[in-house]
Amino acid sequence: MTLKNRRGASLINFNLNRFLLGLSFAIDCVESELLGSTSNHGKRVAAVSMRMARAMGLSDSQVFDIASLAILHDNGLAEESLTHVRPEADRLYHVEDLPAHCTIGEHNAAKFPFQTDCFESIRFHHEHWDGSGFFGISGDKIPIMAQIISLADYTDLKFRFQTPDPGNRDRIAMFLNENSGSIFSPDLVDLFHQISKVPAFWFDLRDPFIHAALDRTMPECSMESDWQGVLDISRVFSRIIDSKSRFTLRHTQGLEEKIDHMAGHYRVATEERLQLRIAASLHDVGKLAIPNAILDKPGSLTDAERYKVTEHTYYTRLCLEPIPGFENITEWAANHHEKLGGGGYPMGLGKKDLDFNARLMTVLDIYQALTEERPYRQSLSHQQSMAIIGKLRDNGDVDGEIVGDVDRVFS
Repeated sequence: MTLKNRRGASLINFNLNRFLLGLSFAIDCVESELLGSTSNHGKRVAAVSMRMARAMGLSDSQVFDIASLAILHDNGLAEESLTHVRPEADRLYHVEDLPAHCTIGEHNAAKFPFQTDCFESIRFHHEHWDGSGFFGISGDKIPIMAQIISLADYTDLKFRFQTPDPGNRDRIAMFLNENSGSIFSPDLVDLFHQISKVPAFWFDLRDPFIHAALDRTMPECSMESDWQGVLDISRVFSRIIDSKSRFTLRHTQGLEEKIDHMAGHYRVATEERLQLRIAASLHDVGKLAIPNAILDKPGSLTDAERYKVTEHTYYTRLCLEPIPGFENITEWAANHHEKLGGGGYPMGLGKKDLDFNARLMTVLDIYQALTEERPYRQSLSHQQSMAIIGKLRDNGDVDGEIVGDVDRVFS
């Protein structure tokens, strides 16, 4: 029997673990670029935070939430980086030093379906026990989840938990002891010492093992949701995607609006229409792995840089494939640079491999990009954009009927 909500829409059993872990790669890439951290920083913060939460006796729902918060804690970095540009030599950690990324991150994550009341845990994840943090909150007035994430985040950025050198563990212990009662709660410092005595604690934090460790220890969390609810959750990430560059600030939102408009034109069923919008909202999640030095480059790209750009759709596939129920969404999102003649990327798919929705996504993504400003050109008019897309149609790269429809609908 298919469950339905009050509006009559079908409900799916949406696995939040697979969704969050799949898309954690995206935030991880932002952290690596903007903070100079090594990969998997968010996952390590989540793993340490979960162990501390369990040792405190928090419920499974709270443990799930603290893992989610830890993965999402730096989601505001990309948007904050757009408004604060410093010399490259002064770039490392400077975005992390600005309080706005905490407020932005709290706002972005508001639509995520946390299981418990964890309000302001992202906003206050840089508060210090003695009140010397961004917002001057001190002691137990700081939400406990924010306190835990703060300890794990601060320490990993400074010492890199995955470093196998036993001497690094001694340096971590000394650092925490020196800052007990000032930056960190003395009770949490003692708790960290307790849980870190187990060798597996350190093994789990190494890069080859961290994803499996999270998969194994994160409480299972699924929810009954309609596709509108899934779209709302997906937008938590689409805002991060668009904030990657000032030239893409409306790209995902614009594509989602246009795919919805064309789906209405084609009288696509409501649930499929929502799935198309989800695919549009997440189609460029892999672009978070592409350095801004390439995305924002005003001149021509080198061959190596162009090749790097082609990786982003492959990364989109890696993020979305693990999510149950996203089989079609993954194909529509990850294939938006494929061409009917087989000359696209990353899979080199052809006409027989690309269904109508994938073809529609491709045409609309090109149209949306052409009508936006880019570092190397101004935005193009509808007529200019359609002239370029018309050449792709004539070469057999994109669907001619869809091109004609897009031209009529948006003219």
